[in-house]
Amino acid sequence: MRYVHTMVRVSDLDESLDFWINKFGLTETRRKEVPAGKFTLIFLAAPADETTSRETAAPELELTYNWDSDEKLETGRSWGHLAYRVDNIYETCQRLADAGVVINRPPRDGYMAFVKSPDNISIELIQEGDALPAAEPWASMENIGDW
Repeated sequence: MRYVHTMVRVSDLDESLDFWINKFGLTETRRKEVPAGKFTLIFLAAPADETTSRETAAPELELTYNWDSDEKLETGRSWGHLAYRVDNIYETCQRLADAGVVINRPPRDGYMAFVKSPDNISIELIQEGDALPAAEPWASMENIGDW
């Protein structure tokens, strides 16, 4: 058995690609347009997974965009979050905040933070290795919303 991908539906393809690629930092590895089914599949990989993703089509995040859908996308209690390890949680959170992404749960502990995608997908950021020493402004920053 081998893990392949997680699929999430997106309501605005341009906004989602801006978030996942330009702000979050994933790379598009492949795309499939399906006119008969009126949907687009876009596969993304984290930088450290890109080579493996291109060779084996895994591990990836699959964005599914239904062309004619006006369905309201919601997450339920059975859905938790996606998680990504980052080299420096403070730098990652600052880069995301500078790009307009809300840091819902700041990395007060130097180890973990949460943000959300435009479609309300909760994303956990985890510091690679040991927690970084507590640092401002993160150490005293309050939570915003939920995650």
